[in-house]
Amino acid sequence: MRRITSTELKNNLSYYLELSSKEDICVTKNGKSIAIITNTRDKSFAKFMELEGCLSDNYSDEEYDEIIGREIKKKCGF
Repeated sequence: MRRITSTELKNNLSYYLELSSKEDICVTKNGKSIAIITNTRDKSFAKFMELEGCLSDNYSDEEYDEIIGREIKKKCGF
């Protein structure tokens, strides 16, 4: 997974959108991971969407945010 700053993303958005079809991109701001750009055809994205569907019915917003944050940290290697 490639890590880039939010400024780098802003300055080169088209490039990173194209690159996201080949690899996941972790976007950071002030040294903290804030987003992941991933190919929607990727199996891990499909699993995420499946997880999101399960969580939306069974968990509070706080629990949902905590679980998603934990999964993003795993994916970014933290």
